[in-house]
Amino acid sequence: MTPRIITNSRLPKLLSWFIPIKAITLGPWIFIAGKSNAKLIRHELIHVVQYKELWYLGFILLYLYDWLEGLVRFRSFRKAYRAIRFEQEARTWQEYPGYLEARVPHAWRTHRVKGYKGD
Repeated sequence: MTPRIITNSRLPKLLSWFIPIKAITLGPWIFIAGKSNAKLIRHELIHVVQYKELWYLGFILLYLYDWLEGLVRFRSFRKAYRAIRFEQEARTWQEYPGYLEARVPHAWRTHRVKGYKGD
């Protein structure tokens, strides 16, 4: 399924209980609170790839496990979020368009992602 980007979504704000969320990815859907930029889109597209690689449920379970482990270890929502392995990968590589190009399925390489305007 091709990713779909939804800008000006209220979903990130509704989920910002513990830390502010600018965007959230749920499977192939990327919900962005306001305007998007190339770095944010790349960050979220990396999550789409992670979802696909781990068959959606695997991603969700590992994401929640990392977050809960971080809460116990750091006693901080922000530190727990930053310790999630998927967030670390996305933060590390969001600056490098070539990384995303290497990871995404071939069909996405032409940036045929609904809502994505490119860099």
